[in-house]
Amino acid sequence: METSYELITVLGPTASGKTSFAAALAERIDTEIISADSRQIYRRMDIGTGKDLADYTVNGKQIPFHLIDICEPGYKYNVFEYQHDFFRAYQNIKAKGKLPILCGGTGMYIEAVLKGYKLLDVPQNTELRTALQDKTLAELEQILAGYKTLHNKTDVDSPQRAIRAIEIEEYYKNCTPGRNEYDPIHSLIIGIMIDRELRREKISKRLHARLDEGMVGEIQSLLDSGIKQDDLIYYGLEYKYLTLYVTGQLSYNEMFAQLEIAIHQFAKRQMTWFRGMERRGCTIHWIDAQLPTKDKIDKTLELLYKQDPTIHPNI
Repeated sequence: METSYELITVLGPTASGKTSFAAALAERIDTEIISADSRQIYRRMDIGTGKDLADYTVNGKQIPFHLIDICEPGYKYNVFEYQHDFFRAYQNIKAKGKLPILCGGTGMYIEAVLKGYKLLDVPQNTELRTALQDKTLAELEQILAGYKTLHNKTDVDSPQRAIRAIEIEEYYKNCTPGRNEYDPIHSLIIGIMIDRELRREKISKRLHARLDEGMVGEIQSLLDSGIKQDDLIYYGLEYKYLTLYVTGQLSYNEMFAQLEIAIHQFAKRQMTWFRGMERRGCTIHWIDAQLPTKDKIDKTLELLYKQDPTIHPNI
């Protein structure tokens, strides 16, 4: 029998309800959550990133969370930094005698910490960026598709992010890092599976709601605070398309239609990454998103109990 689980990982595509489930699970077993979301790390980027911080209050109890609101907008955070920040939070929670929960949809972040990949802090390549600056997103995606390594293709929906991804791939071609700067983590991985049509329906409904909540104002406020237009576009999805709308480059209807399609495509790429994780040796236990939260928790605790009978399934 393998050793006991050292972590619970909750993953799933956008709009699957993974955060509210993870928070309810954390409340049940008295633990803390480490976010695995590449955009929720930024302060003041709240509505567009879907932080939904109210989800972390369960039955009147505030669930402690980590790696949310740790950087200023405009900063280019990366997986190398995430891995180091994750392990600091992880070790802090473990020192309290708790079983941490990792929750998010950025598959590259999740896989990097679960497998303990040894990563490199990749510098900017000015010559490469100049050579690629006039290429379209489609052309950049075609270049990126030629690489076979771990690095992120999920969040690539702007030329800036595509160029950065290519920059990383080129650096790794010449500087092979090997693996296991940190030990791999034996994690119970719970995937929240949501029907494709229901997912599309929830994405569209959520987009309308976020616009009603003031997402346009959030982007305008970030621009007014001095964040560069290109820096917001770099973050993709809501920040890309709403910036183009606020700066007059898209009409409202064009913005909404293009953003809605981009989010659907993003969710599909997330699922592709998770399926790739399974092919690379990760066992993901998929749970139906439509199950009541209590049933999801019970299934998770059953899986924990099978691995380690000293954990009572009715915690």
